[in-house]
Amino acid sequence: MSYEDLAGLGRRHPAAALPLALFCVSLAGIPPTAGFFGKLYIFRAAIEGGFTWLAVLGLLNSALAAYYYLRVLVYLYMREPAPGAPQAIPMKSGYVTAALVLSAALLLYFGIFPTRSLEMAISAALSLG
Repeated sequence: MSYEDLAGLGRRHPAAALPLALFCVSLAGIPPTAGFFGKLYIFRAAIEGGFTWLAVLGLLNSALAAYYYLRVLVYLYMREPAPGAPQAIPMKSGYVTAALVLSAALLLYFGIFPTRSLEMAISAALSLG
């Protein structure tokens, strides 16, 4: 699979492209997604633990990775498929659609309201140690 395979998917299959776009934005660590808070807390823990060099390395790696994740968005919404390129058949499965919508909704929910899930994670970690 290449980037060219994603060209124009945003217009041909918006129900599949929008969750994919949200997942890429989250992986890049852009707010208000869960990926942003995940990276924030990992980097903060590294700095508080005295591993500032590791946090800086992680930030540099995140910036590099963001280029590739955002490149997917460019192909999804800003590129046309090559002439003669095979066209994907739209999904007819309600289960796949439900899984994509639920996953995208949870990604945004945990990004916009991270406090409750973080408190649960902290209490679970404290109960183990």
